[in-house]
Amino acid sequence: MTETDAPRQADLFASMKRGGRILFAVTTLLVAACQSVVPRGPGPAPVPGSAQPGPDVTQGLPTDATRHRVALLVPMSGPNAGVGQSIANATTLALLDTKADRVRITTYDTGVGAAAAVSKALAEGNRLILGPLLAEDARIVGPIAARANVPVISFSNDVSVAGNGVYIMGYNPNQSIERVVDYAKGRGLSKFAALVPRGVYGERSGTALLRAVEQAGGTVVSMQTFDRTSASMTAAIKKLHASSSYDALLIADSGRVALQVAPIVRKNGGASARLLGTELWNTDNSLASSPVLRGAWFASVSDGLYRQLAGKYRARYGSAPFRLSAMGYDAVLLTVRIARDWKPGTPFPAARLRDAGGFAGIDGAFRFSRNGIAERALEVNEVGSGSVTVVDPAPKAFAE
Repeated sequence: MTETDAPRQADLFASMKRGGRILFAVTTLLVAACQSVVPRGPGPAPVPGSAQPGPDVTQGLPTDATRHRVALLVPMSGPNAGVGQSIANATTLALLDTKADRVRITTYDTGVGAAAAVSKALAEGNRLILGPLLAEDARIVGPIAARANVPVISFSNDVSVAGNGVYIMGYNPNQSIERVVDYAKGRGLSKFAALVPRGVYGERSGTALLRAVEQAGGTVVSMQTFDRTSASMTAAIKKLHASSSYDALLIADSGRVALQVAPIVRKNGGASARLLGTELWNTDNSLASSPVLRGAWFASVSDGLYRQLAGKYRARYGSAPFRLSAMGYDAVLLTVRIARDWKPGTPFPAARLRDAGGFAGIDGAFRFSRNGIAERALEVNEVGSGSVTVVDPAPKAFAE
């Protein structure tokens, strides 16, 4: 368990301001001061002859009537420890940048068990949970936290775990697909095809495409599944070509897989088709090195402010962050925003998560819908020769 709060003064801090209907926007990221960690060692030596009352604690944590207790549940051990540490570091940076001296964040390791982590967090008086990272952990944490009336803001993108006090902050492929399909239809493309991997992500991506194309007024002419082997990819692409011609082809997988698939597509009936991707492409820096992917479109959160965060992160921690660390940063911005009107020691005002104007941070504007899923303002990117450029910027705010 690691406990972190922000210092009351910092050498440098982020400049925050209100903008439009976005209630809390990040505008500048600067290098922050040192992390403040609650000391674990012994205190001052007792004065001889004086009474020495024991510390006022609640299940192991010092009682603090002036700050909000917020739990961060991420894997700090096991195969996902690197991601968990990156998210935890980003939450520290957010506390420092905002000089949020009314928020105390304690980190609990889900790598040793999600149930044990959330039970300890609740026993120690935390009134809001940020995390967990994995959907399977969120399914365990949600019901336990709900019995204590403590909301959970998970970093998972699995919409099936949302609801009953669990809010999903992860990047949703459904929204990415809807955004890029709408953009493509607006530029004259009407016949859509898709290659989707076998598994949950592929199934949900396929369903999202069908709904998005119907809503946009286009037609899905073919959809084929594959299992990420070269033979399976080739067979699926040949089936696409045999069934019908198409204007646009969604490759609902990572950028790495798209790099494998695209050359096969170009040689088997899709030479002129516009290739489309999902939010997974945003983490692959090698896309622009492939000539066959030039002109491809994909929708994702903006990287503008994230690049600044990554630079500051490297300066402080000596390594590059995981892309998901931005959600940890933004979860703290959201908490600090709501904490302005949240009395310490009282239940977290979960209704504020559904503020119509939403919130903003490193990943741009977002807000939670009634079903607990984060709706995000996404940009559309085009893969070029050596670079990826924004061809349709993300909206700065949401319509009411």
